[in-house]
Amino acid sequence: MKHHHQHHHGHQHHHHSPQQDLKHHKHLEHLAEATALAASAYALHEKHQIKKDPQHAHRHKIAEEVAATVALGAAGFALHEHHLVKEAKHQIKVERHHHHRHHY
Repeated sequence: MKHHHQHHHGHQHHHHSPQQDLKHHKHLEHLAEATALAASAYALHEKHQIKKDPQHAHRHKIAEEVAATVALGAAGFALHEHHLVKEAKHQIKVERHHHHRHHY
């Protein structure tokens, strides 16, 4: 199984510390959460516009569906990044334990 950095962001030749990975994945998780929240709010706005502006209902319905799809994709990406945050935290813990065991 490939390590996640071999297929993310073109970083296959860079070596990152678990601390750098943690910061990077936390940042992406928060961006994805914010995107999901904004897209959800926009989907609700467009849903309201269908009632408020019935002559353009079809346009608003499409915008609502696109925004809802973006929200779902962003939420899925946030979940993926959350998993990578947990993985980086685990790696930090493993390295600390390994370091402490060999330096008495």
